[in-house]
Amino acid sequence: MSRFDLQPFFRSTVGFDQLAEIFDSLTEDNRKQNHYPPYNIEKYSDDRYKITVAVAGFKEEDLDITKHNNLLTVDGRIANKQEKENSEHFFLYKGIAERSFQLQFRVADHMLIDDVSLENGMLVIMMHREIPEELKPQKLKIKAVSNKPIIEG
Repeated sequence: MSRFDLQPFFRSTVGFDQLAEIFDSLTEDNRKQNHYPPYNIEKYSDDRYKITVAVAGFKEEDLDITKHNNLLTVDGRIANKQEKENSEHFFLYKGIAERSFQLQFRVADHMLIDDVSLENGMLVIMMHREIPEELKPQKLKIKAVSNKPIIEG
């Protein structure tokens, strides 16, 4: 396993101790994920994003989308799979997987989910970043200090 050497980065930053852990978890996730189902991540602007997941065979009730802290999780589980298996018909060929899955996406701070929709087998998650006013850069005024001599006594 290769590790990132972030020591030079840490010499000039404060409070980014978790960064090495995040990089390690991302590389580990990439090695163990099977990348099912396929998905796209699109960027529309600096603050607007879209995730599209191909979920053929899944209904709204089979999907669970949660966002906790900076982790967006998409779970897919076919609820009535046994009903389908016990029906009177059978598959000659089954190419649509319909297997359970879990996708996880690390999202940046202050990302808000705008809309989640399911249409034609595509799950679409629209999101944007909304930075609170108190965290935005502030222009500071410089107070002019008077150079008047102070007269004592």
